[in-house]
Amino acid sequence: MTAAKENQTTRRRAPSMSPERRREMIIQTAIPLIAEYGAAVTTAKIARAAGIGEGTIFRVFADKDELLQACIAEALSPEHAVRELDAIDVSQPLAERLAEAADALQAHTARMGAVMGSLGHGGGKHPGAVRGAGRTESTTRIRAALVDLLEPDRAALRRPPEQIAALFFGLLFTQPRTEDEPDLTPQELVEVFLHGAVSGGAE
Repeated sequence: MTAAKENQTTRRRAPSMSPERRREMIIQTAIPLIAEYGAAVTTAKIARAAGIGEGTIFRVFADKDELLQACIAEALSPEHAVRELDAIDVSQPLAERLAEAADALQAHTARMGAVMGSLGHGGGKHPGAVRGAGRTESTTRIRAALVDLLEPDRAALRRPPEQIAALFFGLLFTQPRTEDEPDLTPQELVEVFLHGAVSGGAE
């Protein structure tokens, strides 16, 4: 075989991927498509977006329903949100840390809502265990990551970091909305959380 032919053969051969890694890649590709098209999305469309043959999907998933369930599990899993919280630089001022946390957790909520809503699971219903973490465990893990962000300022907090984390978590996920006012940005939400509703000049 000539060097040119050897080079062509090398270029045509994509690096092999473990079944676990391929499964993860397919799930990450499918989630935004499910959010857009719901259960009507086809495995052919997912395969095209992933740059693979449709048959490759069925080497790691028994059928389309198993793929959809795996995508729901991934969307509801706290893993990604916890990783983002853990990556926040704790040397930053508390307000900046919390604003980053709010942004990450709002993105997590939007991702869950988009997938669940498109598949007809409205109302925020949690379908039980998700990759070993049900609703309670997911909440506990996210709160623990928030506690770690608050810990450097423990001495300045009016309440223990565990309680402050629970309050902040609750505010993020139960933020009241009005028709005539836009939602608070993460920075605005943190400002109200840390300093209250009264402006500095009020008595």
